[in-house]
Amino acid sequence: MGLFSFIKGQFIDVIEWVDDSRDTLIYKFPDEDKEVKMGAQLTVRESQVAMLLNEGKIADVYAPGRHELTTRNMPIMTSLRSWKHGFESPFKVDVYYVNTREFTDVKWGTPSPIYVPDAKYGQVELRMFGNYNFKIADPKAFFTKFAGTNSKVTVEDTEGTIRGMLVDKFSEVVAEMADAGLSFIQLQTKKSEFIEGLKPRMKDYLANFGLDLTAFTIQSITLPDEVNEFLRKNTQMNMVGDLQKFTQFQQAKALEDAAKAGGNMSGPGMDMAGMMMANVMMQNMQNQQKSSAPAEQAQNKDDIMKMLKDLGDLKTAGILTEDEFNAKKKELLAKL
Repeated sequence: MGLFSFIKGQFIDVIEWVDDSRDTLIYKFPDEDKEVKMGAQLTVRESQVAMLLNEGKIADVYAPGRHELTTRNMPIMTSLRSWKHGFESPFKVDVYYVNTREFTDVKWGTPSPIYVPDAKYGQVELRMFGNYNFKIADPKAFFTKFAGTNSKVTVEDTEGTIRGMLVDKFSEVVAEMADAGLSFIQLQTKKSEFIEGLKPRMKDYLANFGLDLTAFTIQSITLPDEVNEFLRKNTQMNMVGDLQKFTQFQQAKALEDAAKAGGNMSGPGMDMAGMMMANVMMQNMQNQQKSSAPAEQAQNKDDIMKMLKDLGDLKTAGILTEDEFNAKKKELLAKL
């Protein structure tokens, strides 16, 4: 290698970055501690911004295009270094590329349940999941307030900060909606209201870091399993209405569960509660065959007492809660 080639190899004369990662926000051009040749070509592609740093501080910023690094095109660097007109010596500078394109479909979710107040149930746990889009709107602000001098910053590096603030802002919005009289059940159907409440707050917060929240969605609001089970049971109770329909519903449910367990009502799949249900159902069918009285005829005392006993068995088996049993007991006693 000749002397001229050796000297030339000590300086950087072409600076560019091709992003093939799809998740890089900031990338430091690898200079290998070499100096930049005066007149070097700096290429900035679409959806990129290049920044020159002088001793860790942002100096000149370049938009997409090809730029020749001379004293004429580096006014801030020239001023900071006190370069004279026509200065041609190589110089040391850090070059950072900032990706300004929109990053889409970034997932978010509450890492743990959020307790929200509820007028009826005191408080319940909620989880939320969704996605958002964002981009760097102010490269200088993002670099100085978030990225620092890290050689590479990715979308993943921002997720923890954004997710944490989402949880805080989400709690604020939920509290406000609860104060307005909405129950947690209604909250599940108010995704658009959540978005309207959350998005402007998140936009303001992210703007402090030079980021722009361009889209925000809530895909699901979920409840704990025990709450879902309570709602399911409450729905079933509302579907059945009166005691006769309730008993028929429970009978059919017990037979269905027994059939799924083994298909044999006398087999191991038929538990005590299911057997009681089946007996009640068979006795009711026999009574209906023997009697030609209208269905709406008032039950006699023996029938009511027997029904109370059956209800007691259902409560003992855990099929009826104490409150459900007391409500039906009160209804039957009123007929005596």
